[in-house]
Amino acid sequence: MEPHCRRKLFLIALPLLVSLLLSVSARIPCEFPAIFNFGDSNSDTGGLSAAFGQAGPPHGESYFHGPAGRYCDGRLVIDFIAERLGLPYLSAFLDALGSNFTHGANFATAGSTIRPQNTTLHQSGLSPISLNVQFYEFNDFHRRSQIIRKKGGVFGGLMPKAEDFAKALYTFDIGQNDLTAGYFLNMTTDQVKAYVPDLLDQFKTYIKHIHDQGGRSFWIHNTGPVGCLPYVMDRLLVTAAQVDEAGCAAPFNEVAKYFNWKLKEAVYQLRKELPKAALTYVDVYSIKYDLIRHAKKYGFEHPLRACCGHGGKYNYNARLGCGSKIMVKGKEVMIGKSCKDPSVMINWDGGHYTQAANKWIFDKIVDGSYSDPHIPLKLACHRH
Repeated sequence: MEPHCRRKLFLIALPLLVSLLLSVSARIPCEFPAIFNFGDSNSDTGGLSAAFGQAGPPHGESYFHGPAGRYCDGRLVIDFIAERLGLPYLSAFLDALGSNFTHGANFATAGSTIRPQNTTLHQSGLSPISLNVQFYEFNDFHRRSQIIRKKGGVFGGLMPKAEDFAKALYTFDIGQNDLTAGYFLNMTTDQVKAYVPDLLDQFKTYIKHIHDQGGRSFWIHNTGPVGCLPYVMDRLLVTAAQVDEAGCAAPFNEVAKYFNWKLKEAVYQLRKELPKAALTYVDVYSIKYDLIRHAKKYGFEHPLRACCGHGGKYNYNARLGCGSKIMVKGKEVMIGKSCKDPSVMINWDGGHYTQAANKWIFDKIVDGSYSDPHIPLKLACHRH
């Protein structure tokens, strides 16, 4: 073959070869050595418990056989993510006792919001550890963990390697409490919607800050159907006209869907601004709503009732919650008991999901079916 013909064939074949190599590389599973998680109670593995008092029994009963810092009878979605990636469960950054940060850290705390709140935990149930504080904690952890690691010894061995911060998976599940906070302050739906853009501007800011510190793989959950949570329906006195076919409060879910729409837009914008980052948007709202609406079909019962609680239409009482005790004839008696079989219940304590529901949700998201783009967890390091 003439040299000019070979050159011509090479030039034709080169783009095909590059395309083939790119498609092959995109199928190589990611090796995430660590997870750094940011969020609220949906993914808190012990932050609030360490700072403000342990979430007591019967929390943790179905898996840990005792309290484990989680507002759940067992494992959370973040626990199942860690399991699937072959990593240990994440230690909470705020937990000084028995923590191992070799494979990441969890900065989430129950009650956290994106936007800092002007109330105390006691007044509102909202954590002072908002997303900006979680970032400050991460920033401190990133720097000081390497100082400690270089010193060696027993503490050095509990810290991640410097290169793991760039290779890690950064997970986010936050925003739900920002929406309910407005309603609990008697804001209208329009007033709550009005501050969503500001929330997401702040959210984008901290994604960029983490990116500046080397983070490249981001797995971002949207917010769930808050109008299906017993604590929301009980406290906000939902009327019959507001209830949808699933029994949920439609106006509150509409706000959640609006937040999710704007969050998806924010992720698209971040992809343009951070071309080296892989950002996966995960639609947990659709999964959770489908589970609640078709509970019986999926083997669950009483989708709008709390498993652990006391009294009322939803087995939820803000003053006598899960694990609450009262004095009876001079003795403490627990009245906020767990139900007989948490494995068939969706809601754990009025505001959180059971381990069984969390596992069901995880099984739906792990293969990328509910992600944008449709990319499975094991490929979340690849840019789209």
